[in-house]
Amino acid sequence: VSFSLQQDVIAGFLYAILILVVFHPVVDLIDNFNLTYKYAPLIIITLGAAFEMTTVEKVEEQLASLRIAKRSTLSEEPAYLLDIDVSKPAQSESSRFLAVSCSNKSIRVYNRETLNFLREYSSRPGILNGVRFAHTCDSTVFSACSDGTVKCWDIRLATQKAVQVFSGYPSNVFISFDINRSDLIICAGTEKVEKDTFLVFWDARGITNCASATKEPLGVYSESHNDDITNICFHPVEPNLLVSGSTDGLVNVFDINKDNEDDALISTCNSDSSVSFTGWSGKDYKQVYCMTHDEGFCWWDIAQLDTEEPITLLRVLDVRDTVCVANDTLHYLVGGLYHEKADKLFLVGGTSTGNIHLISCGNDGLSLVGTLCGGHSATVRSFCWNLTDESLLTGGEDAQLLLWKPGAVEKSLTKKASMKIASSVQSRVRVHNTSLKTRKK
Repeated sequence: VSFSLQQDVIAGFLYAILILVVFHPVVDLIDNFNLTYKYAPLIIITLGAAFEMTTVEKVEEQLASLRIAKRSTLSEEPAYLLDIDVSKPAQSESSRFLAVSCSNKSIRVYNRETLNFLREYSSRPGILNGVRFAHTCDSTVFSACSDGTVKCWDIRLATQKAVQVFSGYPSNVFISFDINRSDLIICAGTEKVEKDTFLVFWDARGITNCASATKEPLGVYSESHNDDITNICFHPVEPNLLVSGSTDGLVNVFDINKDNEDDALISTCNSDSSVSFTGWSGKDYKQVYCMTHDEGFCWWDIAQLDTEEPITLLRVLDVRDTVCVANDTLHYLVGGLYHEKADKLFLVGGTSTGNIHLISCGNDGLSLVGTLCGGHSATVRSFCWNLTDESLLTGGEDAQLLLWKPGAVEKSLTKKASMKIASSVQSRVRVHNTSLKTRKK
């Protein structure tokens, strides 16, 4: 049962008074009018708990009430929608653009609100692995490619030529990347070639409206992972912090301001499986989490590194066996989203028929918040959460791009048939070393 805010406040206040009545003589309540001052902290804490509970409940209700607001027009060349990002303008309340990386080796740019197609960039012959907008300019978008480059595109220009190319070393095949909060540093992760696996860094400054010389790397980290680096995620606030995940099972946190790789490595956590997704969560984003290719989930508190408290908040070997979904199943995990207002981590999963499951994450375990039905008709491969308007963007193997908003009503409820196209992306699951270290101080 979900109470209104007023009911929660009244209930919290009455609960505080009940505690006072039970634990103190009635004569004290009559004779001592300093009660309010004496027990003010207790009442404030109780009222605060009521507010906090209401915030989480309201967010969960909003997530469960997400409905399709817009559906993009199917492209003439259907493709899996593998990654989504929205522009992050510095002086605007809402983003204007969204970009999608596709299995046909292209980046498609859409209007954020209408989902109208704007333009497309090709990465052929390489395979795209990720798409990111700059944080300080909503017209600049980056992509990593298997040809050993990270390219920068200016969506204001009609040209198909990248305005900047960041080249790796000859053997590099990039399968993950991110750009930091200040738009100063780009980092990309490579596939393992022979015995080499790299985190490659570039200086992202100096991007112009015309193509310039290819930028060479600033340097690399080469010792912290020993297999494909499948995911990279810079800290949402601190531009010097970076988390990386690999098929070697390790999730590493780095402070790239340090002089060398060994000093930069703040912590190493072992997921005991091949990592598919990493992210930051918690107040001040002092927690990291990961998902694995066999649908496992791990969650750590990095703030506990210098204490005797355990850093592991939650470990689930197979989320499919843990989350109970009535009249449905959970086939896979897509990723996670941290809701700042509710201070709550949510996981996004789904079914092969296109249903999307939203899962609440707590120290006591995982629980289903809601299921979004009637949108996709095949596996969902990507999503992007927008905290500004509490909306969700999703893309899948049915080539559909959907915008979900709380309580929305879609004008056309026509559901596209499931696509049967070959994916150009292979699942990278390798044998991982379970004997590797689990913690570094």
